[in-house]
Amino acid sequence: MLSALLVRRPFSMAGRVCLSRSSAGSGTVGPVEAVIRTKLEQALSPEVLELRNESGGHAVPPGSETHFRVAVVSSRFEGLSPLQRHRLVHAALAEELAGPVHALAIQARTPAQWRENPQLDASPPCLGGSKKTRGIP
Repeated sequence: MLSALLVRRPFSMAGRVCLSRSSAGSGTVGPVEAVIRTKLEQALSPEVLELRNESGGHAVPPGSETHFRVAVVSSRFEGLSPLQRHRLVHAALAEELAGPVHALAIQARTPAQWRENPQLDASPPCLGGSKKTRGIP
């Protein structure tokens, strides 16, 4: 099971909670992951930032940084719709989304919402390939 392979690595963000989880299990943070973290910290001043590189669960070469899941908890999201929150995240990561990042699952919550459910959702397993190669019409 993928969740058994997750590695938690704490980072310091001036008293805030910041975790990285890697499905690769290597315990290292890659350059794309580091840039994502830095840009989200600068743009949103999150109270919680959890970032998971889920690339290892997809049909990509080992060590890839193409598929990520992020939970961003920020007071900047107060009064914003989910779409507006996602737009803020996308704006902060426009360069990465145009280049090396193929998929980004976003949980953008206010601090109150995070206190109600402080978990990073799990992604479904990758089926790999396209509909044609999986035999799905």
